[in-house]
Amino acid sequence: MNTVISKDGTRIVYDKVGQGPALVLVAGAFSYRKFSEVVKLANLLSEQFTVYNYDRRGRGDSGDTQEYAIAREIEDLQAIIDAAGGSAYVWGLSSGAVLALQAAANGANITKLALHEPPFVVNDEGHKPPKDFKQHVHKLIKDNRRAEAIKYFMTKGMGAPSFIVSLMRMMPGVWSNLMAVAHTLPYDAALLDGYMDGKPLPAKLWSSVTMPTLVLEGIESPTGLRHGAQELAKVLPNAKLLSKKGLGHTKKLNTTIISSELSAFFMNKHYVEV
Repeated sequence: MNTVISKDGTRIVYDKVGQGPALVLVAGAFSYRKFSEVVKLANLLSEQFTVYNYDRRGRGDSGDTQEYAIAREIEDLQAIIDAAGGSAYVWGLSSGAVLALQAAANGANITKLALHEPPFVVNDEGHKPPKDFKQHVHKLIKDNRRAEAIKYFMTKGMGAPSFIVSLMRMMPGVWSNLMAVAHTLPYDAALLDGYMDGKPLPAKLWSSVTMPTLVLEGIESPTGLRHGAQELAKVLPNAKLLSKKGLGHTKKLNTTIISSELSAFFMNKHYVEV
């Protein structure tokens, strides 16, 4: 376990594994550095990279400082990049992809960027969260209604069937892990605010994100999620879309396929788009 201190004084904890070019993993909602699938992905990638797998603020062993601001999370990621030597490849998953994208747009020294199914809603096809999604998530957590916040985020935000949440509640280990990070759901909701309204992405919004970028989507993923990835790849100045079975993230991550495609992208190897 390693530690850096972010710009606002918050302690951010990370694990470092492997040898090679620096690669930072940015997890999405509900995830943290000890999440089994993230650990597995880090270990697979460690065969070619020095992998930095960190707890976003408020999660796992990292600290937290109120009030929350997206700018603070960007500073956290920059602190990890600084610890990695000042520049790094970055992979972000779901809301973590949005954070990585925002960091890149704000000048973080990211040499290559992989954005894995950021949950943008760019049209009326598929699931669209309520207009007051961010506000309601915040209120549920403020009222210490963590279980309700988890259900609301998963069903109203992510479009998961209610029975999935019920099944998770019957799995003590899984549910306790979700409850442990539920208070950070407003952070993810803030990152997604304005990008889940069914409107096209502004073409000039991320014009400064000029590093080589790979946008990943699973062909098995929900239609709305795929449309978001496809449009993002079109609006970024130097992006390529990779559509392939096994890249979806709404179920268990296929870490073997993901690690293979990330290695191909970051190491300039050929990969086949399906």
